[in-house]
Amino acid sequence: MQEPQSPESNNQHNKTGKWMFALAWIAALLLVTIWFDDLLMERINPNAEPQSYRSSSGVEVRLKQNMMGHYVVTGSINGRKVVFLLDTGATSVSIPAHLTDELGLIPGMQGRAQTANGIVTVFNTRISELTLGDITLNDVSGTLNPGMKSDEILLGMSALKDLEFTQKDGWLVLRDTRFN
Repeated sequence: MQEPQSPESNNQHNKTGKWMFALAWIAALLLVTIWFDDLLMERINPNAEPQSYRSSSGVEVRLKQNMMGHYVVTGSINGRKVVFLLDTGATSVSIPAHLTDELGLIPGMQGRAQTANGIVTVFNTRISELTLGDITLNDVSGTLNPGMKSDEILLGMSALKDLEFTQKDGWLVLRDTRFN
């Protein structure tokens, strides 16, 4: 037969039970938050790990349109992982100036550029290596823009001019045919 427990012992078990219940709820909320964060990131950048396809006509990278109708893709500049927003209206690759050192870029001549926010002062730079999936572009011209505050890089025509691209049904296919 079990001995009756003292009121203090019952009180201690009740407190422990309440803490365990609270911790279980906190853990559940944390897991749901992580899941929704991953889901949101997938909707913002559905091309975090772009797939490449090789054929006799070259290398293709297929990009899915995000929830806002843009093409966002993870790639790299000089071996460092970055996120690109494809912008066929941009003359060159536009990089936030605060990423200059991190990406191993060297500011060159100062210039002026017309942006959606007006005319800004930028610095010309050269990108040794830019990659999108298995597509590698070398010696790409770009600009370092002090007015850009996010880490997202606009992938403009100074890079895209070397690629063929077609858009259909929410997909953009980039094709590198330079070495065939």
